[in-house]
Amino acid sequence: MKKPYEDCTIGYSILEKKDMDAIHESTLKLMGEFGVRVYGEQAHEIYSGAGCNVDQETNMVTFPRNLINDCIESAPAEYTLYARNPEKNVELGGKKVTFTNFGTGVYLLDPVTGERRSTTKEDLCKIARFIDAVDEVDCITIPVAATDVPEEIKELHEAEAIFLNTSKHFGHDTDGGENTRRFIRMAAAVAGGMDQLRERPIVSLGACPNSPLELHEAATEQIIEAAKAGIPMDVLSMGLCGGTTPVTLAGTILTTNCEILSGIILGQLVRKGTPMMYGSSTSIMDLKLTTSPVGAPEHAMFGAAIGQMGHYYGIPTDVGGT
Repeated sequence: MKKPYEDCTIGYSILEKKDMDAIHESTLKLMGEFGVRVYGEQAHEIYSGAGCNVDQETNMVTFPRNLINDCIESAPAEYTLYARNPEKNVELGGKKVTFTNFGTGVYLLDPVTGERRSTTKEDLCKIARFIDAVDEVDCITIPVAATDVPEEIKELHEAEAIFLNTSKHFGHDTDGGENTRRFIRMAAAVAGGMDQLRERPIVSLGACPNSPLELHEAATEQIIEAAKAGIPMDVLSMGLCGGTTPVTLAGTILTTNCEILSGIILGQLVRKGTPMMYGSSTSIMDLKLTTSPVGAPEHAMFGAAIGQMGHYYGIPTDVGGT
């Protein structure tokens, strides 16, 4: 298995080499013996065709260890997130550090009235223009939701707002296969055609597994469509330590690793060499308020661990800020 970065302890780190070896070995065992619950007939066919065992009744998928290692090997260690303005292209991989905005807010304090209100498509347009002008932010994701548009096509309205107001690379979260295909067609129209989009993907996609150990159908459809189109795919786990994942940091890192790799494997099985991101915005559950505090120290600890595991696997990482 590739391990192109011998130094996996860059900056703030909480894992030693032996810890990462142990996490990987435990991952091979957990994915091989217990598995990940995966929904979607198309995903089942892809996994089964690659040698996974798929239980149609329980939707549990178990993975041969050689398949896991092969798919880690085939995921690119470095690639470019292209922008409509080539001067704003972003290089991922290695020791490069890049930044994007956090999301997705549903309320804001109106800068004119001071009122706390739901966010709108117009808010999204204005914030996108602001982010486009800030050089320190390398690419853009959805900062606030367009809550004033029809829910069934909300992400398409949000995509329109971003496309009209930025020249940077755009990472989007769609919902399910149909809207993902629609979004890809929108991106192709902006890029000049499907061939141009495949050659210079100006967009990427993100999907979040359901913790613990589940890939829902909307996520599998999204991964499949992105891989078909040659668009970079971010598989970002959002476990909640003590809530949806084990209360220990080690147990949560293991669970998160299995979730992320199950999505990366699917992308590689659809199209070997599909650019992938190894992502997490995992935090710890506030047991008093039953909330997900992204400012908690454990959020930074998980981010550091995920960054290290990404270097261990040679796959670019994406972690939530704290």
